[in-house]
Order: sequence, then structure tokens, then C-alpha cells
Amino acid sequence: MNLRGSSSIPKMAEEISKSELRSSAAATSTPSSSTTAKSRWSWPSVLRWIPTSTNHIIAAEKRLLSIIKTPYVQEQVNIGSSPPGSKIRWFRSSSDEPRFINTVTFDSKEDSPTLIMVHGYGASQGFFFRNFDALASRFRVIAIDQLGCGGSSRPDFTCKSTEETEAWFIDSFEEWRKAKNLSNFILLGHSLGGYVAAKYALKHPEHVQHLILVGPAGFSAQSDAKSEWITKFRATWKGAILNHLWESNFTPQKIIRGLGPWGPDLVRKYTNARFGAYSSGSVLTTEESSLLTDYVYHTLAAKASGELCLKYIFAFGAFARMPLLHSAPEWKVPTTFIYGFEDWMNYQGAQEARKHMKVPCEIIRVPQGGHFVFIDNPSGFHAAMFYACRRFLSPDPDHESLPEGLSSA
Repeated sequence: MNLRGSSSIPKMAEEISKSELRSSAAATSTPSSSTTAKSRWSWPSVLRWIPTSTNHIIAAEKRLLSIIKTPYVQEQVNIGSSPPGSKIRWFRSSSDEPRFINTVTFDSKEDSPTLIMVHGYGASQGFFFRNFDALASRFRVIAIDQLGCGGSSRPDFTCKSTEETEAWFIDSFEEWRKAKNLSNFILLGHSLGGYVAAKYALKHPEHVQHLILVGPAGFSAQSDAKSEWITKFRATWKGAILNHLWESNFTPQKIIRGLGPWGPDLVRKYTNARFGAYSSGSVLTTEESSLLTDYVYHTLAAKASGELCLKYIFAFGAFARMPLLHSAPEWKVPTTFIYGFEDWMNYQGAQEARKHMKVPCEIIRVPQGGHFVFIDNPSGFHAAMFYACRRFLSPDPDHESLPEGLSSA
């Protein structure tokens, strides 16, 4: 996520601040640090910290998903307080309280294949809001917020290694799967969610029929020849500072929290500039932009938890500490990669992995789309999805041709 700041006091921040402050008495909220003290002061509302909590996130999610025409059910799925047989409570947490995974399930036709959607870093399931209607017409769509993200539980993040951090996401997803009694599903992961989905499929291939990785992170390693530039950059004073911030687990979310009432304006600038930036005729509407800004703000400003995974999974420069490329020979699930033409995640990593895979693998590129191709070019993304899943959707999948406009890498 690439966020840029502003020193102005925006109208939108004032509107969100006033509305949230009016509703905060009716909703259980946990304000950002020092909120309680500041709320006692006689500051104008525009200068007060904007409260957020899981309740605020779920409320913002409902407002965003009000755009969706397909009926859905939202639930908090209890995944327990520790993995079965484990002597260590969930993620070394000091609390025994159960954890919950925020889940939305859309109405579908009987016997539709199940599609589970996993979001990326700094995101949550609502980021797929432009896709739910189209995908629910062909799939039983279930989307989740990963543990520590969105409207799911946000336990203290105490992982100290790459292995522990991967287990945080993989094992909590497996507990969610058991609670929902799911198997034989298509698993989609975007960006970091693609990394998690791939690692899950490596550990539990018996449950995954097909793996779809959208702009997945984690294929390249710092030892790769192409990473020489990062070594040189780290030797500069700017590189040294940024590397120090990375290793200190400084996240974009900390900026949003620190800005308080100015946070929503920064998020608004980000959503307006980023989403739909590569599209043609598919930019966000005013309503979509406003609802997405509200939703993204609350997911970013809430308690830090899953976001702190970053430095344990990736080295500075987004190079994976345990690259998926190294696991390619162990792949057991047929896989489709989907990339926007302008995605900063390089599809060549998938091409290299395919050379070592022993299962069917294809790579589809979608025009007029960047890293968030499903927002930038929804129709192109849906065409890629239906083609990728043709053996579950088509009576004659072998004679299906790649939809016009898409390209195979």
C-alpha cells in the first residue's frame, strides 16, 4: 500500500468525524491511543480523534455492501482459542478468549462450486465489492477477513519468526474451514492473501480443488539476481532509513492512526488515486469512492494486529523470506495466476514457478488493470475467473477459448 499525506483539514474528515462521534455512544468502540483523554477536552469535533472498532468496521462493511444486489449473510465464525492439541494458546496471546473470523456468504444457485476469497495486505474482504454480484451468479461465494484484519478478531501479534507468522494465517484459516465444515473448494488469494492461499494449499491440498492467485506476493527472494538494486539502495542514506523503518515494523496503518481526524482525507486521496487508475470507463463512482473510503479508513485505523506480519514474511523490498518459488516442485493443486497488465507484482515469477510445477498451471493477464485488477477492470477479471474455472462451470471445458482481450503468459 502506498499512502501519501496531506496537511489540510478536509471536509470529508469533518463529515466522517461528526457522524462517527454521534454514533459512538450507540456502538461499542475502542478509540485510538489517547482518544479517551482528548475526548474530555472541549475541542471542536473536527479536531477530535475519530473512534473506530470492530463494530465500526462491520457497520462500514454493511454500508459498502449495500451496493451489492445479491443477498448475503454476515457472521463471526468462532475458531476457538487455540489449535487442537496445541500447548500454546493462539499466537502466544495472553488471553484465552475465542477468536472470530468475519465471514460473508452470498446466495447462490444450488450445486454451484464454492469459491473462497482471501484479501491481501492492508485490505479486507470488502475490497471485492465490485465482484460479488458477478461471481455469485456462477459460484457459492464466501469471503473472509483474515485473522487480525478487517472485522475479524485482532489479538496481540506476538509472532517472532516467519514460521510462526505463516502459522498465524494458515492455521486460523484451517480452524475457520473446520468450523464451516468446508472442503473441495476453489481458493482465491490476492497479493499477501495469494501467499497465504498458496501456503495453505501446500499444507492442506486435500481441501482445495483449484488455486487462483491474483497478483500473488512472495515468489521472489532477496538472493535473486534481480534484487541487486535493493542492496545498492539500502547502502544509501534513504535506503538505510527505509530499511530501518521496515525492520522496526513501521506500517502505513500507523500513519493513519497518528493523523486522527486527518486520516480519512489521506485515505480518500489514496482510494481516488489508486483504484480504477488503470481502467478505462470503470473508475469508481462517487458513491463507491465515498463508501470505500469510509470502509478502508476503519479497517486501517483499528487496532494493529495482522498488519505486523509484514517484516517476518518479507525482507525490505517485498522479497519473500521463504519464497513460494522454492516450493513449486511440491505443488499439488492445479493453479491459475491472474495479473493486471500494470501489476507491480511481476508475472515472470509465476512463469519461473510453472517450470517446476507438476500440476496444471496457467497464467492470465488482464488489460487495463494494476495490482487491484478486480477493482480496476471488473469485467476483465470476471472473464478471467470464469475461464480459469471452466472445468467447474462449462459442460465442455476443453473447447473453451481464452476470452477476447485477455492474454496467456
